[in-house]
Amino acid sequence: MKTLDQWFEEYAVSHQNPKNKAIHYICVPAIFFSVLGLLMSIPSGFLNSIFHLNQPIIENWGFVALLFVSIFYIRLSVSMAIKIIIFSFLCLILNHYIGQFVPLWAFSIGVFVIAWIGQFYGHNLEGKKPSFLKDIQFLMIGPAWVVQNLFSKKQ
Repeated sequence: MKTLDQWFEEYAVSHQNPKNKAIHYICVPAIFFSVLGLLMSIPSGFLNSIFHLNQPIIENWGFVALLFVSIFYIRLSVSMAIKIIIFSFLCLILNHYIGQFVPLWAFSIGVFVIAWIGQFYGHNLEGKKPSFLKDIQFLMIGPAWVVQNLFSKKQ
């Protein structure tokens, strides 16, 4: 199994252009956020009937997916997993409140489409294909790479 640093080194190869990197710092979290919003939009009556928590922020399919996502990150790095989990909970909360004002699924689709357009534009500038075309796991590495680059001390 690759280490987190090995994933980052491989991911960084197609993310050297400063404009592409800047686009990724915006679009990768937006895609993560929108996918979570889409998952939260799936009716969760089944979950409600099992848990009876009446807590919409954690009683939804987005939260269930995050449990599995967290396992992926914990296997790579506990400290990175904690950072991603904190970001994920902020996304859950914000998506919940957005869903109080507009249809969350529609909002999430809009964000998703716009962010992917940005991603492909950035890779066009870079002149390299997105990493996930080589290995789908890079879809999970992208958010960690953004967190690492935005919040690391070695800037």
